[in-house]
Amino acid sequence: MSEAKVEIGQANFGMVGLGVMGQNLTLNIERNGYSIAVWARRVEAVDEFMQNKAAGKRVIGSKSIQELIHSLEKPRKIMMLVKAGKPVDLTIDLLKPHLDEGDIVIDGGNSYFEDTRRRERELAAGGLRFFGMGVSGGETGALLGPSLMPGGERKAYEDLRHVLEAIAAQVDDGPCVTHCGPDGAGHFVKMIHNGIEYGDMQLIAEAYDLLRNALGLESSELADIFAKWNEGLLDSYLIEITAKIFTVVDEETGKPLVDLILDKAGQKGTGKWTSQVALDLGVAIPTIHSAIEARFLSGLKQERGQASQSISGPDTARYDGGKKEIIECIHDALYASKICSYAQGMALIRAGSDQYRWDINLSEISRIWKGGCIIRAQFLDKIKQAYEHQPDLPNLLMNPDFRAWVIQAQPRWRKTILTAQSLGIPVMAMASSLAYFDSYRTRDLPQNLTQAQRDFFGSHLYERVDKPESGLMHTDWVGITGQEKEV
Repeated sequence: MSEAKVEIGQANFGMVGLGVMGQNLTLNIERNGYSIAVWARRVEAVDEFMQNKAAGKRVIGSKSIQELIHSLEKPRKIMMLVKAGKPVDLTIDLLKPHLDEGDIVIDGGNSYFEDTRRRERELAAGGLRFFGMGVSGGETGALLGPSLMPGGERKAYEDLRHVLEAIAAQVDDGPCVTHCGPDGAGHFVKMIHNGIEYGDMQLIAEAYDLLRNALGLESSELADIFAKWNEGLLDSYLIEITAKIFTVVDEETGKPLVDLILDKAGQKGTGKWTSQVALDLGVAIPTIHSAIEARFLSGLKQERGQASQSISGPDTARYDGGKKEIIECIHDALYASKICSYAQGMALIRAGSDQYRWDINLSEISRIWKGGCIIRAQFLDKIKQAYEHQPDLPNLLMNPDFRAWVIQAQPRWRKTILTAQSLGIPVMAMASSLAYFDSYRTRDLPQNLTQAQRDFFGSHLYERVDKPESGLMHTDWVGITGQEKEV
């Protein structure tokens, strides 16, 4: 192992875990002027890192937890980048006996926010300060500047601020990091970020599916379309990389590489957690739900192959109208659907903030997503401004600018959905976004019938629109209709 370049007790920061993210964040921290001590369960991983990427840098390679902790200045600041779940608890158990009151431990993985809340309480009882911090941006972001979503004690955040602001992505209005709130707020925000990411990716996939199958476009044409879209309203990291993906040709076959990739999408759990939490908090997020369900359906590859041979759809899957017009329709449908997806995600963050009394600033969250993270996009600045102007905005669709744009986009949005459905091309997320929009703007929904049914079979009560002062009421539906109630 290479000799440390910093004296014992003088490292400013500690890193536990040397996977790709751990290595890149370590290099980011060191590049920004801080000495850092590192440790991993596999001593070989430390040796390799020190001899290669960390060679000649202000990085101390530690052979043990004790050596790592002994290398750090006080109060100690240690980040863990280990797999979520039990490995986090095991790592904390290794660290705890050697830490002093006031030391800070940061979980930079994708942990479930309730686990973070529990860990924060347990460590606080022993005088230790715990942070759950979402880190978005992948390998490149970790190295060059991620979006950081820390949650924990406010005073402890001030002790971390100088490091976090230095290593975060930098945008026109500051570093992409903010104190999200106490205990699990940071990991909650990161979880919803990932749910929005699922929605974004599915919406883009559906736009691609329409362009590919309804119009029969080749990858080179798709690359041009997405590159052009990235110059306007849809300017974002995901649209940018989508355009680039379509330019890559497989050397072995000469075919576009994307056409050779199996259509089974994986997931790591944060999207599913978003869906589950939304159900718990009673927040409608149909676009994100649909994105998760689309991945589940993609996993049924063999079953879908069999179904495709026996279940027929429309006679044609090709669009026979104007090519330029339908491309413009798909563009508008993608953007309008994206607005609805973010509206759902922001509404869920607000609900979580209210439930757990986190006081999350939605304008700030939008701001720190402008750079570094996977969902960074031009229109996040508009979302930031919307919540800055009206902090209690109930829904993005109620912002005058977003509302006006979506209303204007309606004809093309609806035509896109109708076209997809008439051709049998699945657009689960786009259709869910439109249904969300229509439900949100509708004064009288059909759930009056739902309430009548619930009261009929289960005496679940209802309220009358003409007698709000009467409160909950019940009708003897069986007696009136003569219908026997089923058990």
